[in-house]
Amino acid sequence: TNLKRVFAGGEPLAPRTAARFASILPQVSLIHGYGPTEATVDAAFYVLDPERDRDRLRIPIGKPVPGARLYVLDPHLAVQPSGVAGELYIAGAGVARGYLNRPALTEERFLKDPFYPGERMYKTGDVARWLPDGNIEFLGRTDDQVKIRGYRIEPGEIEAALRSIEGVREAAVTVRTDSGEPELCAYVEGLQ
Repeated sequence: TNLKRVFAGGEPLAPRTAARFASILPQVSLIHGYGPTEATVDAAFYVLDPERDRDRLRIPIGKPVPGARLYVLDPHLAVQPSGVAGELYIAGAGVARGYLNRPALTEERFLKDPFYPGERMYKTGDVARWLPDGNIEFLGRTDDQVKIRGYRIEPGEIEAALRSIEGVREAAVTVRTDSGEPELCAYVEGLQ
């Protein structure tokens, strides 16, 4: 009876999960958080409203937390208008300095912020768009990276590891949701 808020994050919040939560705990606020480790985990949040959000296909990731700036940019780092998809960038106080002992990756992902001289922004690899109400909607990834139960997974790395096994000629890794929950599935060719 004392529970007031529940924060959900790590991967997109499914509308049916949000609806089920609201039917079980209608007096508790459900907050959808967004943010990668490179931006202190929380860069945006969205407080769900069961009535307003009932027919959404995707639950928004929300608006920036205080001290964060979110940009939806095209490949030339130009701002995308509301409703137009682009890559999501995070700037502000919570952005990390870079990756430990990985200067090339740091240079690729942590760019100069073109809107705040002297500051940097993090290139998330996430595709998003601004909604007319000022919230951001997550649409997917620019690469093959997937998230399962909050863990970042690069299927290409798993495929390469499988191909390094003697007798494996080819490998493909995908995410399946047959059971209702996302699971990794690997297909290999060449093993006897």
